[in-house]
Amino acid sequence: MDVALLFEARARVLADLEARRRATPDAVSALEEAVSARTWWAEQWPEGAQYVAGLVAQDVQDALVDTVGRWPVCDWCDEEAEHMVHISPDLGGPDPVWVCEESGKPVAPLGQLPKA
Repeated sequence: MDVALLFEARARVLADLEARRRATPDAVSALEEAVSARTWWAEQWPEGAQYVAGLVAQDVQDALVDTVGRWPVCDWCDEEAEHMVHISPDLGGPDPVWVCEESGKPVAPLGQLPKA
């Protein structure tokens, strides 16, 4: 497993957490746990390395729902009800993009969410 891919995944998700003002200690801990878990996963399935970044983002999203709430929340469309953006494609790669769950429109590539 190329550890550079794991460092890149961590950096991209951290950039999005910071952009949306969610880089709290709990969120960073969730990120570290996700990277650790996906390290093992990628070692078991080396061909899946291209999916690691998106999967780490999904893991962090899942972890944050229970601790700090929904992340990232969409503020790009006209829907009044609070809703999230999610990583597409579902498996997380090879080029993961944040997509609005309501409109289905791409918002930003992973690691490039605009600042809140």
